[in-house]
Amino acid sequence: MVVAATMRAVVLAGHGGLDKLEYHEDWPTPIPADNEVLVRVGACGLNNTDINTRTAWYSKTVTEGITDDAGKSGFACADAGTGSWGNTTITFPRIQGADVAGEIVDVGAEVEKSRIGERVILDPWILASGDWLDPSRSLYFGSECDGGFAEYTTIRSENALRVNTLQSDAELATYPCAYTTAENLTARTGLQPGETVVIAGASGGVGSAAIQLCRLRGARVIAIASSSKADLLKQLGADDVIDRNVENLEQAIHDAAAGAIDVALDVVGGSTFMPLLNALRQGGRYSSSGSIAGPLVEFDLRQLVYKDLQLTGATIVPPGTMQRLVSLIEQGLLKPLLAQTFPLHELGKAQQTFLQKKHVGNIVVEL
Repeated sequence: MVVAATMRAVVLAGHGGLDKLEYHEDWPTPIPADNEVLVRVGACGLNNTDINTRTAWYSKTVTEGITDDAGKSGFACADAGTGSWGNTTITFPRIQGADVAGEIVDVGAEVEKSRIGERVILDPWILASGDWLDPSRSLYFGSECDGGFAEYTTIRSENALRVNTLQSDAELATYPCAYTTAENLTARTGLQPGETVVIAGASGGVGSAAIQLCRLRGARVIAIASSSKADLLKQLGADDVIDRNVENLEQAIHDAAAGAIDVALDVVGGSTFMPLLNALRQGGRYSSSGSIAGPLVEFDLRQLVYKDLQLTGATIVPPGTMQRLVSLIEQGLLKPLLAQTFPLHELGKAQQTFLQKKHVGNIVVEL
């Protein structure tokens, strides 16, 4: 197919509020480097990284969570020099968007032309060879390089994974960030069949993905979310749902589990952190991939020391994780949770809806 020299794109002009998202209809179409492919974007999902990067929430000078207002206007105290997930500087203008499904329409000189026409889903972690945990050498799609909130995008060929499924591009765009994060979050705890896991923030993209992935591991799942979302979370595989506004969260967890829990998965942080640790059994495991309710927490160190707990963070995803998820998608073992779609020029409106946290699953931009 003939690819136009310009394209529609939403470009982030700098850190700040929603006004930093600029819609263009004449942005230069990227040209694939020798080892890259050019992808016509069918859909691109939203995730917390988009908001965190735009507002520079990752900056250590920011101590509060992402509220609706802060997400719309940004943080006046943010340090732009440490505004990325790796506490480094983001180069602007930048096209964000990590969660892409689409079709390869052109390839670089080192890529087989037979790849043209492939339907693909993109692995957003562009990992370095060797020490893939080195954040200075491992890039995140839509953060350290341009992403998918545009008609076309380029990515390293090995990160464009062929996918064979009847699911739509919008449905496929719910997977990359949320499910790789949830898979890594879960794997870091070594969750075993028959164990009981509590998932905080269970109705979001990562949390709802974690429910499915924990059930595939044969675990008993207790979800924490608003009570209005309980029925849908049980349909996904949660055995019990605890209202996130319950007065005594620790006691509610003990009641639901009929005792202590083995594993806690957390994307919330804030005041949820300590009840999760208190609810863990001796030798229990806790893993976090986010802190939307606030990055600073009260921490009773005695819980860690005298209960022999294991605490881990989960950010950079190991090689092969996205390929494993593609296999599960193709086998029909994962269910896409598409909450709502928006056209590209309404990305700002989509982010406002995302910030309200009334949805279950993922919000996606369709092109």
